[in-house]
Amino acid sequence: MQDFIDATLYACREVEKFLRNNTDISLFKPRNIGAGGDVSMGFDLEAEQIFIRHLSCFGQISSEESGLIGEGKDLIILDPIDGSDNFKSLFPYYGASIALQQEGQTVAAVVANFASGECFVRFEQKHYITFLNNFSTQKPVSQHAYSKVGIFEKAVLHPKYSALLIESGLKFRSPGAVALSLAYAHFVKYVVFFGTMRPYDIEAGIFLCEGLFRYQDNHLLIISKERDVFEHLCNIFQIPKESA
Repeated sequence: MQDFIDATLYACREVEKFLRNNTDISLFKPRNIGAGGDVSMGFDLEAEQIFIRHLSCFGQISSEESGLIGEGKDLIILDPIDGSDNFKSLFPYYGASIALQQEGQTVAAVVANFASGECFVRFEQKHYITFLNNFSTQKPVSQHAYSKVGIFEKAVLHPKYSALLIESGLKFRSPGAVALSLAYAHFVKYVVFFGTMRPYDIEAGIFLCEGLFRYQDNHLLIISKERDVFEHLCNIFQIPKESA
């Protein structure tokens, strides 16, 4: 397992360096519709190739850009650039999401923030943050007790619920990179995602949310480290108590 984590981190470092040093403006142009249904940019496909080169030896890859790649008993679920529109707009909230599944169960995950250099890692009994410029530094992930804001991904598509959250005093941001937002769930007040539950978006991030209060169905994901906030969110989004 450590070999997979090491290879993933080195792949993330290479992708971040590629994005930071890229001078080819043509990579910002759309190419084709990816397996996840979004339009792939040139930089998405270049990042995908870097991950394939580092990770294909560990199993079959299911990538948001190209679908199933290679073969193997284990499955690697990959979003090469989480928050592609953010990167295209030079907005510093974008990264990568990688989950390793064995026999259908996620056993390891890495979510990298290429803008900050943070990498969230969980496997076996370990859950920590490391940094692209220094993998030897490992900070345990722990809950932050002074959170003031939550994250509501896709908030612009749901003005009714946005208004209800604001009326309830539940401040939020909507930064536009679901895997990254889930990785920060231990720090912010809550995370809500209202949209299509694609594995590329959520598989690694949910694995990083172990131990937090969670509700999930086919279109809605609610996560909070605080029970009262979680219950309040369930009321706002009209989740039956027996389902929460």
